[in-house]
Amino acid sequence: MDAARLLHLSPSAVSQQLVQLEREVGLPLVDRSRRRVGLTPAGRLLAARAERIEQELAEARRELTELSGRVVGPVTIAAFSTAVCHLLAPALRSLQEAHPELQPRVVELEGPSALRELRTGGCDLVVTEHDGGNAASSDGHDLASAPVADDEYRVVTPVGWPRPASVRDLADRPWIACPEDTACGRALLRICADHGFTARRDHVCREFPTVLAMVAAGAGAAVVPTLALGRAASAVVAVPAVSGVGHRRISALFRRSGPEPLTSAVVGALRVSAEQAGLIPAPHDGTSAAESSRGRDAAEVSGPP
Repeated sequence: MDAARLLHLSPSAVSQQLVQLEREVGLPLVDRSRRRVGLTPAGRLLAARAERIEQELAEARRELTELSGRVVGPVTIAAFSTAVCHLLAPALRSLQEAHPELQPRVVELEGPSALRELRTGGCDLVVTEHDGGNAASSDGHDLASAPVADDEYRVVTPVGWPRPASVRDLADRPWIACPEDTACGRALLRICADHGFTARRDHVCREFPTVLAMVAAGAGAAVVPTLALGRAASAVVAVPAVSGVGHRRISALFRRSGPEPLTSAVVGALRVSAEQAGLIPAPHDGTSAAESSRGRDAAEVSGPP
């Protein structure tokens, strides 16, 4: 049942394909004697070979692209909403100009669902985020990561509130928090721990337009990335000059055995979009580019230029 769901096939279709493959191999590939079906030694051997074959095919695609100079074919990209709006949508225009034979397909998806689609071939690349002040979780040896940009966090408050000089000045105020499984949710926990208090998480909202609407209504303060502020945010919320809140890292994840020339083209276009959006370019060695920008005056930034 799980395999059928991941492959977007009916259980009977998966069973028929397995039976056909076992007939061709001449050996049982799955152990059906237990409550939970598992691979036999022959099945594990064949699965390992399949992974190596997929890697060889990926290398062949890369070499053919270098030989022809053309990036051709479909590529499916999953991304969270803010990345779609501000990075991926502009990147599609530049991709069309640079690689007219590339066929990008965008799916708005994030979190474990996006990673599951990536690992099972439902998509080729996932634009993801994590709080730059916390170590990124390991995504396994089968996935590679390419940094796209560092997006600095901003503290936003209702317009009528006194302007805080430090996050500590907001210790007794209510907060609109993001869920703890998101980059901003983890960032708020980290920031509060750094400043020695526990935030009053009076409200929890996942989408940034919702967060900003709640702040504008006077319901509390919030931590949001620069990319989420938008051009008109300063008209409805205050962006005080509060330093030391860090950044989120936006990255692209893809299978090591995936369509490398296609994913490389997408990563390059995403980096160009990030620069055009005014984000700090993420260093390719995995270190934090935001470290050199902590002294910048946050009050001067109301959103991407």
